[in-house]
Amino acid sequence: MNWGYKIVCTFVVFASMICYLAYRSMSLNTDLVDNEYYKSELVYQHTIDGSNSANLLSTAPEIKQTGHTVTLQMPSEMKGKPLTGTVLFFCIYNSAKDKSFPLKVNENGLQIFPDSITAGNYTVKIDWNDDKKNYYSESKANIF
Repeated sequence: MNWGYKIVCTFVVFASMICYLAYRSMSLNTDLVDNEYYKSELVYQHTIDGSNSANLLSTAPEIKQTGHTVTLQMPSEMKGKPLTGTVLFFCIYNSAKDKSFPLKVNENGLQIFPDSITAGNYTVKIDWNDDKKNYYSESKANIF
């Protein structure tokens, strides 16, 4: 084989590789962390203040899984208080698994979530307030 055929073969292999990489990159799912990230950044001070308030509590909110039941236990300071807020199960690698629930704890500070949370690794973002302060907490949870 002469050098002309070698150059053509090299070019064909290179072009095929580039076409394959372009195809793979176009078919890759790239979810954003937040679809409205600019709006979220404008109110990020609320998250910082809530995190500072939550750090002053005796314990952090705790996510537990027993069997197929996922529960949230709020800190002891929150028991018996009227709490409002949201609980977001944020799946980093698949936004279709994200679930948001209103915070509805009982008098013991416990909330039980329905079985609609699919298996995966989640960052649980809890944003709540009592009558006086805003609180914000994040924790990792592995739901199986």
